[in-house]
Amino acid sequence: MSRPAPIRVLLADDHTLVRAGVRRILEAHPGITVVGEVADGAAALEALARTPADVLVLDLSMPGIDGFQVLKRARAIVPEIKVLVLSMHAETEYVARAVREGADGYLLKDSAVQDLVAGIDAVRAGRAYYSPQVQRELTELLRGKSALESPLAELTVREREVLGRIAEGLSTKEIAARLGISARTVETHRANLMRKLGLRSAAQLIRLAIREGLVGPP
Repeated sequence: MSRPAPIRVLLADDHTLVRAGVRRILEAHPGITVVGEVADGAAALEALARTPADVLVLDLSMPGIDGFQVLKRARAIVPEIKVLVLSMHAETEYVARAVREGADGYLLKDSAVQDLVAGIDAVRAGRAYYSPQVQRELTELLRGKSALESPLAELTVREREVLGRIAEGLSTKEIAARLGISARTVETHRANLMRKLGLRSAAQLIRLAIREGLVGPP
């Protein structure tokens, strides 16, 4: 009896070391083959268009087109693709939005060694797969504590990161250096935050970030 074809996996994460670690985990399993790896969302969409893949292992925090936008567009390119989010973010708002945008599974990076292969097998077979902490977050959603009601629900990953740094009291230049973006881009994100959240001052942004759990109180 011939062996089934290996599951073809595309990796999308902007951290080289993370991609290398994930590749090592997957290449140790003969039933999985890594067909490509990319470092940003635009490259992920381009790779999906040209490289046959069964499962996309996707980080949410990437420069340019973030993981949420990739989730929105991926199935327009490959309708049958399965997407397994691999993220450091366990917050309810991230999980809720990823599921809403079409993620088939959601793993935390600190559980990748134990759960990654099982997660890929599950989503390829049409089953959902979540890290235990993510399962707890989803349970809270079902109990009515929906993150979709949060004022942060429509922010991009980068906007959340900028908001968190503003709440920490960092200057525009410090935020730019911390996130590896230009000061002008930080100001653009700040303006977008004000507009989306209906706020008028940095003090209001800080209060909102504390209330939503992005940063602790001073």
